[in-house]
Amino acid sequence: MKRYPSPSPLFEVKVKVPATSANLGAGFDVLGLALNHYNEVEMSAWDSDLLPPLSLQVEGEGADQLPLNKSNLVYRAACRVMDKAGLKIKALRIRMVNRIPLSRGMGSSAAAIVGGAVALNAGLGEPLSFNDLLSLAVEEEGHSDNVAPALAGGLCVSTVAMGKVECVSWGDKKLFRGIRAVICVPSFELSTNVSREALPATLSRQDAVFNCSRVALFLSALQHRRYELLSKAMEDRLHQPYRKRLVPGFDDVVLAARDAGAWGVALSGAGPSVLALSPEKSARRIGEAMCEAFRKHDISSLWLDLDMSPRGAYVTHLKPMNMKRNGS
Repeated sequence: MKRYPSPSPLFEVKVKVPATSANLGAGFDVLGLALNHYNEVEMSAWDSDLLPPLSLQVEGEGADQLPLNKSNLVYRAACRVMDKAGLKIKALRIRMVNRIPLSRGMGSSAAAIVGGAVALNAGLGEPLSFNDLLSLAVEEEGHSDNVAPALAGGLCVSTVAMGKVECVSWGDKKLFRGIRAVICVPSFELSTNVSREALPATLSRQDAVFNCSRVALFLSALQHRRYELLSKAMEDRLHQPYRKRLVPGFDDVVLAARDAGAWGVALSGAGPSVLALSPEKSARRIGEAMCEAFRKHDISSLWLDLDMSPRGAYVTHLKPMNMKRNGS
């Protein structure tokens, strides 16, 4: 039987995407921080009917959970880029190497969406701008607080105004010099949808003013290196009082982190992980204290000692394409 050589790929690309911690206490759906803990997306494309339209492989976190079909977030984000760019690719091969735990408040879904979008955009020769990628990623995710730092890096403030996503990122590592993000990751998952369902439909003016003041204090404390203010600055009345009921031992974990030397402590994103902004010298003590507090509630956990990632998703390898822009 005669064998035909496999067609050459149109492009091959590899992308790294940082984990993120959203809200940071009072900045509900507004603040997000990129962290140096990365997922990787490898993508190859062919203009050939000889290969399956989609081949997906997942390694690491979620290897036995994530879908290997067209509902996969990496693929869905890639399709959004194709649609926006007006190009069609006949066959895609995607390999995901995941280190960000799923449904733990560290931006795993945002990393998948941003990874798929950035990878395909790079392979196509970057037909879409940063703002284009941000908008379509937010459309897929539903909110911007994790997407913005995953794409832009650093500490991000983001919002949607008149249908347009706006984002400001501080990527200067001097802003976080001497600060560690210690994240305690419990063994159980908590989906964002479930966590959002715990929130009240309305809030008081006093609670809104409380959070506005804390967000302003948080940004000012970082700028002026007044880290002793982070304890107050990361207080919140909009989401944590309601979500903490879904995280057994939350108050004890927060107290343990503070007693061990943390400056400020809050849920990481929608939870259940807990974020402590901490002095470098105290990171281990704080991480172990938080794990011990969870253990007293019969919950196993692990802790991560992370730095801010000044970069968002970025390409680590690219074999460019030679495909014509008419999609042929």
